[in-house]
Amino acid sequence: MKLGIVGLPNVGKSTLFNSLTKAGALAANYPFATIDPNVGVVSVPDERLKKLADLYQSKKVTPAVIEFVDIAGLVKGASKGEGLGNQFLANIRECDAIVHVVRCFEDTNIVHVDGSIDPLRDIETINLELLFSDLEILERRYAKTSKAARMDKSLQKEAAMQERLKEHMEAGNSARTFELLDEDEEAYFKEYGLLTAKPVIYAANVSEDEVANDGADNAGVAAVREFAAKEGSEVFVICAEIEQEIAELDDDEKAMFLEELGMKESGLDKLIKASYSLLGLISYLTSGEDETRAWTITKGTKAPQAAGKIHTDFERGFIKAEVVNFQDLLDCGSTAAAKEKGLVRVEGKEYVVQDGDVILFRFNV
Repeated sequence: MKLGIVGLPNVGKSTLFNSLTKAGALAANYPFATIDPNVGVVSVPDERLKKLADLYQSKKVTPAVIEFVDIAGLVKGASKGEGLGNQFLANIRECDAIVHVVRCFEDTNIVHVDGSIDPLRDIETINLELLFSDLEILERRYAKTSKAARMDKSLQKEAAMQERLKEHMEAGNSARTFELLDEDEEAYFKEYGLLTAKPVIYAANVSEDEVANDGADNAGVAAVREFAAKEGSEVFVICAEIEQEIAELDDDEKAMFLEELGMKESGLDKLIKASYSLLGLISYLTSGEDETRAWTITKGTKAPQAAGKIHTDFERGFIKAEVVNFQDLLDCGSTAAAKEKGLVRVEGKEYVVQDGDVILFRFNV
């Protein structure tokens, strides 16, 4: 999974990226401190892995990972080349979802490119740039498709859909809210790679004294939550400065620090939960003496396709899956004990994998 972190300059993007990835990206108090997109890979925290590894005395533990891409602060006119322009919009197209950092804190020492704090205005600025970029691509596609459709009737359906989509977006609506009428339209739509079609998670960046109660008293956070609810997006509240401090601590110190601040979980934990929820992701587990590992799949994935995440040969030669629930396995203390109690099931090609399944795949080479 790849998440692109976007926002206006000086909203806390690179500070958040640093804390998430400990990658040391430059965070400075002036626009375009980020010249190239910084990339960092983060392990997904999963307490089940250590417990499984202890059970099987695994030599190695491999968590699921998320790749974060810190993209330079966009400004008005980015879609037309203002600031550092389209090169950054291209970086977002490669991401599965967008983490949109929104400044919801006052600080006279940190300049705002528009001179004042207004989360909804800032969201609109970014969204419009993404929309303008999408429209530019869509208009080129529509011109090409509609011209070809005069000679090739098979293209008329796509041309008609493109025209509807263009009108929808010209009215200021994101591609996410466009109604697709059938599977053909879904296939066309997917090909376009539109920025405003991507799922969005809003990261409301607040001051240190507002993070403990999840920004409950912050009017800007309330406005972001209301806006996100209308478009079906996720929101999580962070203090990027605190996250940077947390990133420097070991696990025990981190737990104590969070407790002192009255926080139940870090911003990274919140972001991962929001990402998995928004993208409909779950993890299944494999474990043995050599390795315990988490594998990320979408909800509804059937056993052969889940096996294909490990290796294409597993999917191609799939015979069956031996499945046990993580907690059942832990309670029993071993696979043998779980089998004796009838908790290890043999599942076939139609089995839909569940979060927390511990699976052993059987396959033909």
